[in-house]
Amino acid sequence: MTDDVRLRRGRGALGFSFFVQGVTFALLVTRIPAIQDRYGISDGLLPVFLAAVPVLAGAASVGTEHLVKRVAPSVVLRWAQPLVLLSLLGVGAGERLWHVAVALGAFGLSVGALDASMNMLGVSLQRAYGRSIMLGFHAAYSLGGILGASAAWYGAHAHLGLFVSYLPAVAVLVPLVLLASRHYIDRTDRSDRSDRKGPERLPEKGLGAGGFRLLLPLCLVMACAYIGDSTVANWSAKYLQDVLGSSEQTATVPYNVYMVTTLVGRAVGDLGVRRFGAVAVVRCGTVLAAAGFAVVAAAPGVWAGMLGFTLLGIGLCVIVPQTFAAAGRLFPGASDTAVARLNIFNYVGFLIGSPLVGAIGDAWSYRGAMLVPMVLVLITLFHARSFGPREARYGVDHERRAGDRAVDVGRGGNGV
Repeated sequence: MTDDVRLRRGRGALGFSFFVQGVTFALLVTRIPAIQDRYGISDGLLPVFLAAVPVLAGAASVGTEHLVKRVAPSVVLRWAQPLVLLSLLGVGAGERLWHVAVALGAFGLSVGALDASMNMLGVSLQRAYGRSIMLGFHAAYSLGGILGASAAWYGAHAHLGLFVSYLPAVAVLVPLVLLASRHYIDRTDRSDRSDRKGPERLPEKGLGAGGFRLLLPLCLVMACAYIGDSTVANWSAKYLQDVLGSSEQTATVPYNVYMVTTLVGRAVGDLGVRRFGAVAVVRCGTVLAAAGFAVVAAAPGVWAGMLGFTLLGIGLCVIVPQTFAAAGRLFPGASDTAVARLNIFNYVGFLIGSPLVGAIGDAWSYRGAMLVPMVLVLITLFHARSFGPREARYGVDHERRAGDRAVDVGRGGNGV
């Protein structure tokens, strides 16, 4: 099999993995009220259950950093994704409180390993391609999230039980992800050597002395981006209904708009990176996201609020994928370790964002609370240079310079 065919198959398989994870996560989070009702989880206990998932996921991300020193990230992803899907089914299959606690615990641990290994493979594939493709993977995740949320809406509308809602998705997706996993591609050595027949996986070198200090700006950006994302996910409906006076039905629209604009922004974002560079794209996204929060905070009515959430989706969507890509460029010999550590701050932002906005909203006002993630997102502007030099655009010039270090499957007319 030629390298370009192998890369295309690896890219397609990994894109499908991102898509499946988007479906899975949406099926879980959009049915939280039904989960709470099924198991009789009190309002006071629910935040504990919800917080346990990202805490365990963060711990699993740390564990994955060490695990991939012994086994390839593709192996971790191959088995973590089916476990995530089966854990989702377990959430819908139990009857007692400890059943859902075990299922959510398994979901958190497996999803941490999945997120880390999935982005490790994405970073290494982008390096192999020699051009920006990371945003495309996250666009697949957004598409999966939209379809998963739609399926969850249908399940709730048809009054289907959790197990009945989850079973078709799990039954279809588990065999498909196992089949696709045969085509995953790990970080490889593409240097020209005559004593071997094909690419070999490189051992990790570690971040080195002071490595985490260099990674820290990207960790801060990641946390702030997820504070913004969790604000939209958890507070957009309440904000539109309680602050802007929308109907209950209209209040569900902003998150859907946010997800659609996230999909669109990520679908075209790689083209922007190739044309203008990662730094310019991240700066533009940051300004748009901050403007979105400002519009939401100052919105005189529902439609202005909708406009704000639209700007948020377009702006925030480019930051997280480019943060992972930047970590891979910053530590080319230790990208797996860098991605695993960076991935922890995904969960840090998720844990901080919703309680922070809620506390400020209760103590002051929800309009004022929207200014807090706006300020935090703007921190990205001070660290934009961490996203790489001009070459970080992975454009045509970069591909020509890359030589033997990259394979551009797009040159043959078959690239996506």
